Amino acid sequence: MRVVFFGTAELASVSLAALAREDSLRPVAVVTQPDRPKGRELKLAPSPVKELACQLGLPTLQPDRARNPDFLATFRDLEPELVLVAAYGQLLPPAVLDVPQYGCLNVHASLLPKFRGAAPIQWAILAGEAETGVTIMKMDPGLDTGDILTQRATEITANDDSQTLHDRLARLGAELLLETIPGYVTGSLKPSKQPVEGMTYARKISKEDGLLDWTLDARNLWNRVRAFTPWPGAFSFIAGPSKPVMLKIWRAEVVKNCSAAPGTVVQADAENLVVACGEGGLRLVEVQREGGRRLATAAFLAGHPLAVGTRLFSPHPPSGS
Repeated sequence: MRVVFFGTAELASVSLAALAREDSLRPVAVVTQPDRPKGRELKLAPSPVKELACQLGLPTLQPDRARNPDFLATFRDLEPELVLVAAYGQLLPPAVLDVPQYGCLNVHASLLPKFRGAAPIQWAILAGEAETGVTIMKMDPGLDTGDILTQRATEITANDDSQTLHDRLARLGAELLLETIPGYVTGSLKPSKQPVEGMTYARKISKEDGLLDWTLDARNLWNRVRAFTPWPGAFSFIAGPSKPVMLKIWRAEVVKNCSAAPGTVVQADAENLVVACGEGGLRLVEVQREGGRRLATAAFLAGHPLAVGTRLFSPHPPSGS
């Protein structure tokens, strides 16, 4: 099989590594996004997929857009029989989709039609879902609207955040992709239309989404802390000497019996740092003060005492969900 792989993010690297270990599926080329500025100095950095492709000795293409005429000419010259896609970051145009004999298959990190779009992992946690999973679908020009080939579910546990769930789904996706390809190519595995019912959209997450609105109930905020760890991070603000100081919340737990104005610290001692929410409270387990280190709350409070009655707040309205 002449396979071309499209991918950019870390989730895609796991599928690429799995394909590269199979002689019959080792990609003849890898397509990924151009290098992007990264870090404080904004130096150009390759995508995780490009880094892996270089380590594997695979030819790499980095068009600014998948519909770029020069890229399309190069892509056609590769004579791909099958295109495999995971977390590429762009919609593929018909000029790409129509080239390979067996079309294009995509690894999507949700149980479609739930959570189509850019951030299915975060939105599954935000929505309080009990489970999510991966879908291998045959791509069409729409946004995650293609026919389903296979799916595999996994539980979302109380200990999951978006990083742990990402890593598990990346592994599941790679495994399921390898299992799906043989039956799909031979025709024994037939695609099926996505159900109309249950479709939801998982828009891209922005940094502002991490700002916590303490008027929400505790379980909602707990889900947000988990969904936004490690990026963009869940955060709030406390008063500082001259300006508000950001407090990042890495881990938290729900406290059911808690009654005070939302955002009010109701307990701050060696064992607990509890903040009242619109309903219930949130026990902050691990936090990080702006400019400081990530600490367990006991260690944090030893260096930065917070009095009961202190208010955590937003200096501007939180973004909508």
